[in-house]
Amino acid sequence: MTAPIHSFDRYDEPDQLRDQLRRLLRHRAVIALGIVLGLLGGAVLALSGANTYTSTSEVLVRSTADPYGTVSVSADNQVSMGTERQIAASAAVAVRAARVLGQAEGTAAALEEDVRITNQAKSQVLRFEFTADTPRRAARGANAFAEAYLADRKARNEAAAQRATRTVEQQIKTVEAAKKQNKEDEVTKAVQSQLETLQERIVEINSRDTDGGDIVRRGEAPGSPSSPGWPMLLTLGLAAGLALGILLAWLCSALDSRVRSAADARAALDGPVLGLLPRRRDRDEDEDLLTVGRRGGDRAETLRALAYRLRRSGPPAGTGRILVVAPRRDAAAEEVAVNLAAALAECGEEVLLVDADPDTAALTARLPLLPDDARTLEEGALPDGSLLVDAGTAGRFACWSTGGSGSAAQAGMSATVDRLVTGTGSRSAVVVTRPLLEHADALAVAQRVDGILLVATLDTTRRDDLKRVRELIECSGGTLLGAVLDAGHRRGRLRAVLRRRPGNPAEAEPGTPVVELPAQDDTLSATRG
Repeated sequence: MTAPIHSFDRYDEPDQLRDQLRRLLRHRAVIALGIVLGLLGGAVLALSGANTYTSTSEVLVRSTADPYGTVSVSADNQVSMGTERQIAASAAVAVRAARVLGQAEGTAAALEEDVRITNQAKSQVLRFEFTADTPRRAARGANAFAEAYLADRKARNEAAAQRATRTVEQQIKTVEAAKKQNKEDEVTKAVQSQLETLQERIVEINSRDTDGGDIVRRGEAPGSPSSPGWPMLLTLGLAAGLALGILLAWLCSALDSRVRSAADARAALDGPVLGLLPRRRDRDEDEDLLTVGRRGGDRAETLRALAYRLRRSGPPAGTGRILVVAPRRDAAAEEVAVNLAAALAECGEEVLLVDADPDTAALTARLPLLPDDARTLEEGALPDGSLLVDAGTAGRFACWSTGGSGSAAQAGMSATVDRLVTGTGSRSAVVVTRPLLEHADALAVAQRVDGILLVATLDTTRRDDLKRVRELIECSGGTLLGAVLDAGHRRGRLRAVLRRRPGNPAEAEPGTPVVELPAQDDTLSATRG
C-alpha cells in the first residue's frame, strides 16, 4: 500500500514578506486602479485650484493696553496678539472690509471664509491672507481687511480716549466746586495745583495717537495661483493612489478564497504538495495529452519526478492502486493520470490506466494506441476492452476506458473499477474518475484504492473545496497521498478570446473544457525529486 508522502515544498520559506508581496502582486489590476484613482484625484484638485490666488498684507500692532495709565508696562506685555487676532477675524471687521470693497454688509460672512489671519510667535505683526478667484480681487481683499482692522482698532482707541477725557473733566468739575467752598490760601493753592495736573492730563490724552498700528506690507496681485502646481499634485495623487491600490490589493488577497500557492493548498489539505506543474505555453494546448516519453518539457519532467517519488514510497512490488481525481471538473487530472502511467511504465512497472469518467471522451480515443497483434503473452490477460498505449521511449501501458457512455454508466462504476484493479495482480493501477465533489461514485472508488492523488489548478480551485475533499477522504477511510498543482495557461485574456472564435483552426476540441486563468508568477516551475 502506498503511504502518505512528505516531500520538500520549495514554497516553504521563512520569509513571510516575500509571500505577502507575491500575494499583493497577483492583484496588479487593483493596484493599477488605485493609482488611476489617485491621479484623477490629483488632477481634479489641480483643476479646482488652478484659478485660486492668495494675496498677503501685514499690519504692525501698536501697544494700546491701558495707554492712559500711569504705570509703565513693556510693549510686549501691553499687546495680547491672541486677542487682536480674534478681533481681526470678527464679524465687525468683516463688515468694515465689505464696506471698503464696496459690497453689501450681507457678504461679510463670505469674506470671513476667504481670509486667514495669523501671526508668528513673539511678534506684533498680524498677517492677512485673502484668497480669491482673480489676482486683483485677492490683493483688494487683503488690503481691505488690513484697513478695516486698523479702522476698527482706531475706533476702539478713540472711544477709550473719550471715556478717559470725560472722567478727567468730571474730576475737574469736582475740584472746582471744592475750591469755591473753601477760600483759604493754602487750600486754594493745593486745589489750583490739582486742577493744573488734571488739565495736563486732558492735553496728554488728546495728544496721543489713536491709530493703533501701521500697514507694513500691502497686498499685491499674485503672479501665479496659490495652490500647488500640477507636478506636485500629480505626485501626491500618485503616492496616495499607490497606497490606496496596495490597501485594496491586500483586502482582495485577504478575502480571496482561491488557492494561490502551494502553501494555501498544503494548509487546506493538511497534506504535502507533491508537484507544481509549470504553466502551459500557447502552443502546448493543441499537442498530445501524453508527453512523457514522446516529447520533453518542464511539465513532462515534473510528472516524471512525481512518478519517481510515488514509486520510492510504495512497496517493492509496485506503486499500487492510485486514484487521480480533481475536486471539480479539471482537464489537468487526465493529463496527470496519463503521464503518471507512462512515467511508471518508464520505471519498468506494468501499469493499467483505468478511465472511470463516463462524462468525457474516452482516453483511448485521444492516446496513441498499439495494434492488438502487438500484445505479448503477459498482456493477453488484461481485462476485456483494454488497449495498449504507445508511450514512445517510456514504453507502453494498458488503458481501459468507459468509452464516454455518460450518466448511464454511473451505476456499478465503483464495482467495475474494483474488479479491474483487483484483477491486475502485481500490475500498478492508475485510476482517473469523476470529480470528487460532483459525483458520489468518485468517493466509492476512493475507498477501493491504496492512495488518492488530488489535482488542483491554481487561481481557480477554492480552498473550501480542498477542505471538503480532505473531510470526505478522512470519513471514507482513504489515504491522501498529496496534491499536484497546475499553474494553468500562460496566455492572456485577449488571446484566449481570439482562440475561441468560431472557425479558428486552433480552437480547442469540442467537449474539452476551456479554463481561462489570470496571469501567474514566473516562479512556478517543476518540483524536482
